[in-house]
Amino acid sequence: MGALDHVSHLFDCSSGSSKPKKRKQLQTVEIKVRMDCEGCERKVKKAVEGMKGVNDVYVEPKANKLTVVGYVEPQKVVARVAHRTGKKAEIWPYVPYDEVAHPYAPGVYDKKAPPGYVRMSEDPRVSHLARASSTEVRYTTAFSDENPAACAIM
Repeated sequence: MGALDHVSHLFDCSSGSSKPKKRKQLQTVEIKVRMDCEGCERKVKKAVEGMKGVNDVYVEPKANKLTVVGYVEPQKVVARVAHRTGKKAEIWPYVPYDEVAHPYAPGVYDKKAPPGYVRMSEDPRVSHLARASSTEVRYTTAFSDENPAACAIM
């Protein structure tokens, strides 16, 4: 702190506590909301655009996804969308297919997920499943019937 800041704090006449306000972090909130038509798109977009702290709103109707960028809290955005539109809204539950160790494990694979996505899961039953390392895959494919360059010793 400089001398000017110190002097300004001494002569501060503002009421209230002297604690500085916490600033919200700029974040991207992804929400799953069912959108059937262009009217639904507009309704969902309008519900969030007027919110304080919102910078950008992106709507992906084919994926039923709403992306909000701004200084907002995720739970408040979800509550606002649900209240204003009357639709069920939840935090985006999917992650890209490549980021999951076992995309076809029970509880992870979801038929309703958009292409290239699977459901995010913190299930302990899924985490203990072993994933083959690259060396294991290399050795098992060396003797595979589907591999044309496989070893023919057998």
